[in-house]
Amino acid sequence: MPSRKIWRIAGINFDFRHMDHLLACAHAAPNAEVVGIAHHDPREMQDVIRKLDLPAGRVFTDWRACLEQTKPDVVILCPASGAHADWVERVAPYGVHVLIEKPFAGNLAQADRMIAAMKKARHRLAINWPLAWYPPHLTAHRLLHEGRIGALQEVHFYDGNRGPIQEHNRMAAAEPSLARKKASWFYSANGGGALIDYLGYGATLATWYFDGRKPDEITAVTGGARGVPVNEQSVTIARYGEWLSTFQTRWGTFTSPWVHQPQPKCGFILKGTDGTIANYDYEPTIRLQTRRRPEGVIIPVDKLKKPRTDPVHYFLHCLETGAAFEGPLSVETSRIGQQIVDTATQSAKLRRPLKLLK
Repeated sequence: MPSRKIWRIAGINFDFRHMDHLLACAHAAPNAEVVGIAHHDPREMQDVIRKLDLPAGRVFTDWRACLEQTKPDVVILCPASGAHADWVERVAPYGVHVLIEKPFAGNLAQADRMIAAMKKARHRLAINWPLAWYPPHLTAHRLLHEGRIGALQEVHFYDGNRGPIQEHNRMAAAEPSLARKKASWFYSANGGGALIDYLGYGATLATWYFDGRKPDEITAVTGGARGVPVNEQSVTIARYGEWLSTFQTRWGTFTSPWVHQPQPKCGFILKGTDGTIANYDYEPTIRLQTRRRPEGVIIPVDKLKKPRTDPVHYFLHCLETGAAFEGPLSVETSRIGQQIVDTATQSAKLRRPLKLLK
């Protein structure tokens, strides 16, 4: 019996520090090896170098040298949101599969460039949305598709954090200065802002809950402190037929959701014809209302099972079996989420409802 393939994985661009988690998943996978990492600033790679005990020969400041010398099968990308298309176009010609961290792209045109680049290279692309791996949201999806709340009518989403450059563990920490915000890519007009940082989560998972259904119309408004280049808050209303779904994003929640859930809580409310589900980020239970149990019941969340234990294990499983990427990781679902994000951005700019952009 032939030996199992060991997938050679490289992590390119550490702008978004979700890279640390993704490379840890790759390092833990029995059928994977982290053969190289690259970022222009070596300081950003030190945590990964230490935790994965990577030798100097696998660490690069030149991404081209990394790809040429390590010859990976898979590249994990975590660039700034507005640079996703540029980076996929750079690495695709090297004949690699790509797992890119959320959001899909800075806008729909960039997303389509990514799709075209990977199609030309004849390799596969997936978009990782960390919320897609949270047990409460997976449990909600299972119950929904078991028919426990009937046909889905509405999705309500609230999510965010104290701010992308704020100290999350120190409530007394001062608000970052305007100058410091302007110096961060998170606050760049090309791919920055609370709307693009978090609406993609809600819109993409909502598309998954709605089985790929698209909204008919989008209305959005944004807010933020005076002088900040991008929005720090957004409210989006999506019309699905007769009913309205809402998506709220916020940089500047009172507490960090990774430490203490803010109010409103971060997560989802799903409303169906025969019940509701409240599934909040990080929580060990969800709440289900049905016609038989209108008072609501508390249900423990599902445990993740192989191969759906983390994005890297699942990505490699699909490569090995030829299975399609399902749910939020798929290009098809994420592109609908990007359509919603782009339409919301334009709606907020024009201050009027818009039909979903194509």
